[in-house]
Formats: sequence, structure tokens, C-alpha cells
Amino acid sequence: MCPVDFVILETAQMDFVEPIRDRKKISQIKNTLRGEGRVRDLLLFVVGINSALRVSDLLQLRVGCFLDAGREVRPSFVIREEKRGKRQEVVINRSIGEALAEYRAAYPEVEQDLDHYVFFNTRTGDYTAPIGRKQAWAIISEVCGAVGLRGNYGTHTLRKTWGYHARMNGVDLALIMHMLNHSDLAYTKRYLGITDEELGEVVRRLNL
Repeated sequence: MCPVDFVILETAQMDFVEPIRDRKKISQIKNTLRGEGRVRDLLLFVVGINSALRVSDLLQLRVGCFLDAGREVRPSFVIREEKRGKRQEVVINRSIGEALAEYRAAYPEVEQDLDHYVFFNTRTGDYTAPIGRKQAWAIISEVCGAVGLRGNYGTHTLRKTWGYHARMNGVDLALIMHMLNHSDLAYTKRYLGITDEELGEVVRRLNL
């Protein structure tokens, strides 16, 4: 079933990767992965940018997180970050649901056991272990480069992208801070890579 206790490992290097600010680039990444038949990588990307989970959490997700005993898609699931003991709910929204449907069609065998890892090694077909962090980093950084993004991008980009777009769509910074499990609002703003100019543009467009 879905495990709830994961060891969370972070490095300072992760703070220096960029979020994907342009929604068109997000769509291009999805289309690129679909076009290349990289359905596992598509689901990794989509879950990452819609959940705010760390890569350590993402790679430990199992089939039972997404499907119940009757193989129906769950509306949500809960994990606990062992680093801080925080329980976090992940809602399976429409975007995740669509990517999950493509994944299930591509890898029907993975559903034979709810303990199988979702992000398994597709070359070996071994569902009993997930891909490693280095491989996940290579997947994300490569596809970001493929769509013309320039700068530092990696697995932590997924989490930052969620936070960036949440903020730019009006979600209160305190709620984002809570979701990302930060303790300081100023740090959260720096972490998201949001500039004063971008926030000013939001206000100019608002015109209430």
C-alpha cells in the first residue's frame, strides 16, 4: 500500500534550481514526453509540479498511493515526511488523473501489486525498486533543456514550479509556506524565485 514514512534528504544545491515560470513551457514538456513515449517520466513531471512533494517522496510512491484495492483511482492520498513528521495530503487532480490514465495504459502489469513502485526502471521492468535521484534529475534537466529552458533545472524544479504558480495565481504566501514546510516567509519568497517586478505586474493586471 502507500508508505507514509520516508527519509527526506535535501542539499543546498537544490535551492539554486529554477522554477518553470512559463506555462507554455510546461505544456511543451508534457507534449515532448508524450511524443517520445516517456509515459513514466510524464507522470513523474506532472505529479511533481502538482503536489509540491520533494523528489525523495516522489520516488517512493507506490501504486497503492494512487489506486485502491479495487484498482479505482483515489481522490487523494497522504504521506508523512519523516524529516519533520509532517503529514501531507496529495490531491489527485485532473492533470495527475490524465497522466495516470496514460501511465496505466502503458504499464498495465504494474497494477498487479499495489506495493509496486510507480517510478520503476522501465529498462529492467523491475517494479520492486524505484529509479534513483540522479536518474530523476537527469530526466527533468534533460527535458527542460529540450524545450529551450536555459539555466539550472532539476528535480527540485518540480516543487518550486508548484509554489511559483500557486503564488502567481493568488494563493496566500502563508499557505504556500505551510505546504512547503518552510518556517520563514522571506525564505519562501526567495525560494520561489518571485521578483518584485512580477508581483507588481500581477497588481497592475488586477485593476479591481
